[in-house]
Amino acid sequence: ESKSVIAGSLTLAIMILPTIIRAAEEAILAVPKTYREASLSLGSTKWNTIATVILPAALPGILTGGVISLGRAAGETAPIIFTAAVSVGSAIGLADVFSSPTPALSWNIYNLASEHEAAAQIRHVQYGMVLALVSIVLLLNLSAIVLRARISKKLKG
Repeated sequence: ESKSVIAGSLTLAIMILPTIIRAAEEAILAVPKTYREASLSLGSTKWNTIATVILPAALPGILTGGVISLGRAAGETAPIIFTAAVSVGSAIGLADVFSSPTPALSWNIYNLASEHEAAAQIRHVQYGMVLALVSIVLLLNLSAIVLRARISKKLKG
């Protein structure tokens, strides 16, 4: 079978890569030019300035972009349908976890809403699944906010 967790993971990674790169680029460009100038004027090399001044100052923005991208990937349905998800999965061994298809939350929500013959009777199951998915995305975004605040506080004080 062509569907697998590895295929789905790589697809989502490629999909969110531009967002992560852009967030990292913006975070690095947001570091004040005076930080670079001060470090270089004190005799630091360019690479040392990047490693010890620029990247630590940009870290909160870079991490926030990464976590928000993960939240976006958690809600993606279309790429998962074609690369990793099955409607009903059988129990698999631990060795086959990455090479076998998997039931995905977003795909199951879609299936219950569109293709299940008893969709009206199991509406409460759909609502519970949607609540779980929205909660995951909200928790990822909240963790990005908390992580950014903590790192910014450490860097400033």
